[in-house]
Amino acid sequence: MSTVGVIVEYNPLHNGHLYHLQQSKKITGADGVVAVMSGHFLQRGEPAMADKWARTEMALLAGCDLVLELPVAFSSQPAQWFAYGAVAVLEATGIVDSLCFGSESGDIASLLQVSAMLAEEPPAFVSSLEAELKTGLPYPSAFANAAAAYLRDAGKDDLSFSLSQPNHTLGLHYLFALRKLNSRIVPHTVRREKSDYGQSDITDARIASATALRKLLFGEAGSLDGLAPFVPPTTLEVLRRETDEGRAPVHWEHFARPLFHELFRQSPERLAEYAEVAEGLEHRIKNVLRDVQAYTVSSLLDELKTKRYTRTKLQRTLLRILLGHRKELLTASRLANGVDYVRVLGFTERGRGMLKTMRGKATVPVVGSAAEHDSPYLEMDAQATAAYALAMPAAVAGDAYRDFTKPPIRV
Repeated sequence: MSTVGVIVEYNPLHNGHLYHLQQSKKITGADGVVAVMSGHFLQRGEPAMADKWARTEMALLAGCDLVLELPVAFSSQPAQWFAYGAVAVLEATGIVDSLCFGSESGDIASLLQVSAMLAEEPPAFVSSLEAELKTGLPYPSAFANAAAAYLRDAGKDDLSFSLSQPNHTLGLHYLFALRKLNSRIVPHTVRREKSDYGQSDITDARIASATALRKLLFGEAGSLDGLAPFVPPTTLEVLRRETDEGRAPVHWEHFARPLFHELFRQSPERLAEYAEVAEGLEHRIKNVLRDVQAYTVSSLLDELKTKRYTRTKLQRTLLRILLGHRKELLTASRLANGVDYVRVLGFTERGRGMLKTMRGKATVPVVGSAAEHDSPYLEMDAQATAAYALAMPAAVAGDAYRDFTKPPIRV
């Protein structure tokens, strides 16, 4: 059996994701699909609208066969570490033959060519990247500028795609990760259709970005009914159930009180110990607390935002403070070691057979709950689940320990 890996958030799973899944199997000829999915907190530093088990169910009902968790240590990182962690999970399974990701161009040959030129971090590129970062640009923009300058100087300025497009940046980092891990996994890409990454308006009758769908849901007149044209019926069914049972939808504002409590009680020196807090940001946070117009996360982000500190960067920073992630837990050397376990969130009947094979081929322990393995990353995931459970619209006693008590989803 051949297997294709996909790297996803599914916040929520929509028709564009369904197209990506179908095309991934078609272009790779794969029999089964392994999804590496972010848990409760996502790459832009945001909480998922529904918990990881609900989104696992969406994935399995849409055509994934086996869903594995991307640890929160990697899931809320900039592109380079998000990609590295996700590819490391796929590599550790021992059963994934190919990786298929979405991109604006769908041109894997050009992406491979560029990744080959940049993967070893040539000094001229690194120097240019450092210079761009010193100007205050966020990493994606600095990376795009430095890469474009290096390629232009190397006579490779006829790319079929723009390096500033987010899926191309992420795709390149997937390719870098495959090289660093000396992986045998073969990369492919599917062209993103009809809706761009992060596009907040809806311009098609059936396809809309997850950003647009969340905007639709969390708007003043938002309702699940409004999502119906843009998501598979199974996604809508899961979201209705989770909403009825008080587990969804979850939003950053649900974490406002515990977040502000942490920010008020910590000294600048203690704030500086958290991951993502650098360049004096701890002092800016403490100063801004005096000026916020309301104790909402949105108001805080508005006050903190500058050219240097983008909203995404700040969301990741606030998340690390909320979850207690100190710098020593997330050093580059520690992250470079990859994962020391693979966490199974759910599987189909076909996935059950894949899981059996994986248990014999995986290079790290395969676990179904946080009780089965001792790892700092797994402990961080369990703590993230507890924080997320307390933010649900109707928190239920015991939900904070679901990482220890809830078995993988079976469809």
